[in-house]
Amino acid sequence: MENDLELLKALRTIAPMNEIMDDLEVAALTDRIGKTVLSETLKQVIDDYRKQLLEDKFFMTSMSLLPRQELTSYLIQKLKEKLSEQRNTGLQKLINATGIVLHTNLGRAPLPGSAIGLIQEVNEGYSNLEFDLETGSRGSRHAHIESLITRLTGAESAMVVNNNAAAVFISLHTLASRREVIISRGQLVEIGGSFRIPDIIASSGCAMIEVGTTNKTKVHDYAEAVSENTAVLLKVHTSNYKISGFTEEVPLQDLVQLGREKNVLVLEDLGSGCLYDLTKIGLHHEPTVQEVIAGGVDLVTFSGDKLLGGPQIGVIAGKKALIDKIKKNPFARIVRCDKSSIAALAEVLRLYMNPEKAIEQIPALNMLALKEEELLLRAQELERQLHAALNERCQTDIVDVYDEAGGGSLPDVLLKGKAVSLTIDDLSANQLQDLLRKGSTPIICRIIKDKVLLNVRTISEKEFPLITQTLQSIVG
Repeated sequence: MENDLELLKALRTIAPMNEIMDDLEVAALTDRIGKTVLSETLKQVIDDYRKQLLEDKFFMTSMSLLPRQELTSYLIQKLKEKLSEQRNTGLQKLINATGIVLHTNLGRAPLPGSAIGLIQEVNEGYSNLEFDLETGSRGSRHAHIESLITRLTGAESAMVVNNNAAAVFISLHTLASRREVIISRGQLVEIGGSFRIPDIIASSGCAMIEVGTTNKTKVHDYAEAVSENTAVLLKVHTSNYKISGFTEEVPLQDLVQLGREKNVLVLEDLGSGCLYDLTKIGLHHEPTVQEVIAGGVDLVTFSGDKLLGGPQIGVIAGKKALIDKIKKNPFARIVRCDKSSIAALAEVLRLYMNPEKAIEQIPALNMLALKEEELLLRAQELERQLHAALNERCQTDIVDVYDEAGGGSLPDVLLKGKAVSLTIDDLSANQLQDLLRKGSTPIICRIIKDKVLLNVRTISEKEFPLITQTLQSIVG
């Protein structure tokens, strides 16, 4: 009986909807959110409150003691939290403190500032996406980047589609549909998101012929498999894993020679899209697009958002006659790129015209090139800012870590890095990790040996204040 009276009192204390909507704090949200969404969200908040009263007698008892104005303030706070949750369900900026440079789940390569500027410029109004300013007639969206790709790679022609899987698909569909594609068993890779090379080959309407073994494939394996119905010898660069030990694969030049002898096309899926000699920044050699084109391949496909450091895009480069056929494929419209992707890629490619500038201004390359001493200075500055803002409420330490390229690139390369480890009293590492992830600017980090680590390779210095602000809110 007493509980029923408390419940009735708590329910009667709820102010009418229109009274809460007229509150100055709520009314101020109307212009930004709209009255309809605001009232619907407030109704959800009140319904949730009523449900909690029914389910939690301790909550009900405490809330029944509140005067109406205090309860209204409580409901308004819950309304703000609900609106914040709704706003954060979409795409938003976050801080990558994992040390994985090309983190697939976090959007892979961040774009250079100049590329972001060009995206904004071409989206603020109209652009010459498919308009030829010279002739005043209809133009091609491929024209904006084709000359840049051919100049950088040495290819005769090039085109772009919305990702590398689409690039492989449309190339095979155009050039080998209803015919055979020969590939080494050791290259039947899964390229992420359950997209597998055999599935792409089958979807493109081709018959896949496997040759060799998982660890060893020789040129005569390809030669013996070639028939009158063979259209393509496909080589897939295994950029997301490595097989070591008793292994052998056919060099590209040998495959190209066989293709010429048998009058069969040779296509290489390079995947990671490297345009820069990584040995210049102290990393292992990774095949570049330039090397593949110089090796005589008919077509090469690669990603834009991996080692190239640009937007999600798939590039097809090679012989002009083949590219022209692919451009005429009806699927080309389905997998075409929008103006933002084209603008971003064009600007990134322009940076590659000056390799030193590329290393400085393309974030992915810059992060891969960072040395231990540079990372130590960055870690020390982050630790200094944390101490200045938090005093002793957060314990920190600078530790040695190993970072990764990520994104299905350089799988056997570990990068020596630095991280700031965090410990907060009364919070476990898992609790702290959760709170960082749920901040106004989410911070994604890893836990090693029961400590939260902020790997500074993938954190820009302009993000340091955001980290300190988030931790200030956590420690109160």
